[in-house]
Amino acid sequence: MKRLAIALACTVGTFAVQADIFYDNARVRSAEPQYENITVPRDECRNEWVTDSQRVSSGTPNFGGVVLGALVGGVVGNQVGRGNGGREAATALGALVGALAGDRIAGRNNHYEQVQEAPRQVTRCQTVNDVQARLTGYRVAYDYRGQTYTTLMREDPGPNLQVRVSVDPVGPAMY
Repeated sequence: MKRLAIALACTVGTFAVQADIFYDNARVRSAEPQYENITVPRDECRNEWVTDSQRVSSGTPNFGGVVLGALVGGVVGNQVGRGNGGREAATALGALVGALAGDRIAGRNNHYEQVQEAPRQVTRCQTVNDVQARLTGYRVAYDYRGQTYTTLMREDPGPNLQVRVSVDPVGPAMY
């Protein structure tokens, strides 16, 4: 019997502690948009002309040196070669090596370098941070039963705002 009385008292106490809740409408006085500044990066590019310096070798093959080197190389190759097939191969190889050597030797005096400047277009980019104001919500002031309240809301509520009202007893609760 004692247990039943305790359980009944706890159940009644639980319902007594809970407040009555109902919904009503309040008149909106103002809804001011609230903004925050955010940084938005973007690339800003521009085209520029730059001048590159290049070393350019100039010189033409010296045909006299090539011919003379081929003749000397052919004669030396013919003297070195043994047998009919070996002599022909040595002559041809000597003529080739002699032509290359003759061109190089004769070309030393005819060879020079110059600097040539060549313009070219280059795209240069850099990241620029733009500051933009972003709407974060509304600071809403509203009147309910002669009192003014303020809250933050995601959207503009319009001329009226639904409010939740809870009623709690002021006196000491019975447990």
